Formats: sequence, C-alpha cells, structure tokens
Amino acid sequence: MGFHNCLEKKKFRNAYHQMMMSILVSSAWVNEKMKAILLEEDITLQQYNILSILRESEKPLSILQIREAMVDKMSDASRIVDRLVAKKMVEKTVCSADKRLVDISISEEGNLQLCRMNQRLDILDEKCSQLNTEEVQTLIDLLAKMRGE
Repeated sequence: MGFHNCLEKKKFRNAYHQMMMSILVSSAWVNEKMKAILLEEDITLQQYNILSILRESEKPLSILQIREAMVDKMSDASRIVDRLVAKKMVEKTVCSADKRLVDISISEEGNLQLCRMNQRLDILDEKCSQLNTEEVQTLIDLLAKMRGE
C-alpha cells in the first residue's frame, strides 16, 4: 500500500486534520527516499543534516549551535559528530576563545562526500517535478505561514 492510499482510506475530523496527516505522510515519503540514497553513502539523515549545517556555516560551530540548527532537535549531536569524526568527515579543535569548548568544522573529505550526496539527491527533484517552480514556492510559503514564520 503506497503513501497516497493511506490518506484515501482515512476518515478525517476536518480539513486541518487531513492537511496535517498529508504533511506527515509526505514527510515520511521524503525521509524514506533520502534514507535510501544516503544509505548507499553510509550516511544517516542526521549525519547529512550536520554536514550541511557545517558547510553552510562560515566558521566552526559548537555542539550546542549544531543541535539548535538541526532538523531533528532530539538527536544526540555529540554522538553523531563523533561518528563523523571517525569517518574523517568533520574535525574537532579546541576553541581558542574558551578552552572548555570544542569547535567543529567540516573536513575536505566531508565537503567532497556532501557534494557527491547532493548530486545523488538531485534525483528527488525529479520525483517532485509534477510541481512547477511557482507551485513549489507557494507550498514553501504556505508551510512557513502555517509554522508562524
């Protein structure tokens, strides 16, 4: 049974309930597609999220800053960073301003692998190509409005 069928057989309390369930089903669909691609690179969604955060940052970040920027706030950022260090995808250095803190930055290997993963994730764009660019922007705007942003 596909994701779409899940929604067709469900009784909803109202249109808001149907909308929320549709968002949850769509989120699960995106997660499933991304996980399948990232699995081939031996990377989890949370590891990918941290690599993306570090790449976007102009300076090294602390664990707290990474955790605040993560999509999944419940993730154990310290443990995930340690796994990325073991894979040589990120680097830890003692913070020059406060020796008790650790600065985390993406390594050259992490940058290269993130580029490869992003190229492979482009295939997800094709799966969403039923929407034109105007519809995509409308959806982005509506979801931000729903979240009060």
